[in-house]
Amino acid sequence: MGRAALLIGAALWAGSATAQEIADTIYSGGPIVTINDAQPTAEAVAVKDGKILAVGTMDEVSALEGEGTEMFDLAGRAMLPGFFDSHGHVVMGGIQALSANLQAPPDGTVSDIPKLQQALRDWMADNEAVLENAGMVIGFGYDNAQLAELRHPTRDELDVVTTEWPLIILHQSGHLGVANSKALELAGIDASTEDPAGGVFHRDADGAPNGVMEEYAFFRVLMPMIADLGADGQEAFAKAGAELWAQFGYTTGQEGRSSGSLVEALRAVDARGELPIDVVAFPDVLEAADYINEHASQEYDGKVRTGGCKLTIDGSPQGFTALRDQPYYDPVGDYPPGYKGYSAITMEQTQDAVNWCYENGHQIITHANGEGASDMLLAALGAAQESYGDIGNRPVLVHGQFLREDQVDLMQKLNVFPSLFPMHTFYWGDWHRDHTVGPINADNISPTGWVRQRGMMFGSHHDAPVAFPDSMRILSATVTRRTRSGDILGPAQRVSVMEALKALTIWPAWQHFEEDRKGTIETGKIADFVILSDDPTAVDPETLAELEVAVTIKDGAVIYEAPEGEQKADLRDYPFFGDPVAAHHMLHAMYEGMGVE
Repeated sequence: MGRAALLIGAALWAGSATAQEIADTIYSGGPIVTINDAQPTAEAVAVKDGKILAVGTMDEVSALEGEGTEMFDLAGRAMLPGFFDSHGHVVMGGIQALSANLQAPPDGTVSDIPKLQQALRDWMADNEAVLENAGMVIGFGYDNAQLAELRHPTRDELDVVTTEWPLIILHQSGHLGVANSKALELAGIDASTEDPAGGVFHRDADGAPNGVMEEYAFFRVLMPMIADLGADGQEAFAKAGAELWAQFGYTTGQEGRSSGSLVEALRAVDARGELPIDVVAFPDVLEAADYINEHASQEYDGKVRTGGCKLTIDGSPQGFTALRDQPYYDPVGDYPPGYKGYSAITMEQTQDAVNWCYENGHQIITHANGEGASDMLLAALGAAQESYGDIGNRPVLVHGQFLREDQVDLMQKLNVFPSLFPMHTFYWGDWHRDHTVGPINADNISPTGWVRQRGMMFGSHHDAPVAFPDSMRILSATVTRRTRSGDILGPAQRVSVMEALKALTIWPAWQHFEEDRKGTIETGKIADFVILSDDPTAVDPETLAELEVAVTIKDGAVIYEAPEGEQKADLRDYPFFGDPVAAHHMLHAMYEGMGVE
């Protein structure tokens, strides 16, 4: 009887253990690309309580099926780990939903200044009620490099659209903009206004601002608008941006230059259960040091965490405001001989900011585009490591468009993670070849090949709203390096599809100290997945940009599912474009926060 009791007890224990291992969901029926080198592919994946329970063959995983298990049929589509945003601006991405689309094809239709003017007129005609409440017109995404005139619009050309309403348009880089006369008047900008440090107001022959503003001159007009959005407006931005990221398969996003108020907006949206993805925020260290010290953590509070510090050294390479180590090749505009761009901050400010982050044990991610800006950052990091040692804070160089090979060597020595922008090869590759760095140096923009030759990891990013957060466009550009014109820019810098997928998943997870829980499909990790229309490792690399995100899954739950037959998302897929009432309330909240009557 004693033996029988033991057998019964063992059976009961085994039954209890088996009950605990029943999967909530089993995914199968299509290729599963795990990004795990130890187990690159699988037939099925089991998930329980938002975590991956098992990865393996169908026979192995089906043993975890129970009465309540949902069988998720991939229907021949490919499942991968959810994409991890190496660098973007989730909250600012929401601005695209609130503005006239001024982007060039394929993301818009604006190819010259008359089309830009018409796009603004069309937006005003389609949004009369919104305009009456908002009292302002915003256009986003124009690119002088893609306009037939190869220059920025001016105040006078925006005045043709309207002199009644203040109008401001944002360059696709996010580092420049143009205002009409009414907007300049309201901002107090006139001929007597001096250029701020790290910024330039373009001027007419008589010295009056012509409406074009660079860097800190532009931020002087833009940032008070953003800072004064008010809670409702900021939260609307945050929600819209996070939803857009999810449409492109991102399960973790980055707010790459935030303020404390923007982080709190993310937290408020999350507290309402309306934030679909995780977001890591990096407040500007020059403006929010106290907030960083109080909130920085590698652990999430809900779906939001403050990852550390953001620093910005220079500006936009395509806008000729990035700091080079040599003159621009053939800049388009009124530039003096030998023009190399400029830094937004001094070397002293750079060193002080880097030292502060090291002293306080924070990760620092730094925007540096030109070679001169990267020299400043690497010198500051080297000095900080001499003083404080390598504290394991994984410093990140963001963009690095014009890196030299010796700088990549120094990054490897200093353990600097490169978050690169290979989409530049598509959007601005021809422009870089013909105007910014010339045909020889253009081959080495976003030098992913150099990075991989040294065995280094890297992240591929979109920097949205600079570019649309199109994960498949990123994948295509990183693998093919094809420009808009069809040229292959720097064939030696191309990488394999698998390397490019790692730069969207496990490598940026490592960048953010989350490689133990995200980035691959492995037992014990968070059940963050993206389901694509086809297997990117099995298609012609030239067709990668045509792949579509069918489903995005966060913590084991579907957060986005493309309507059947719907094409790849664009700006008009925002819910605000399909719902004028929602757009009206969102814009009203935003401008009310700005104090606009």
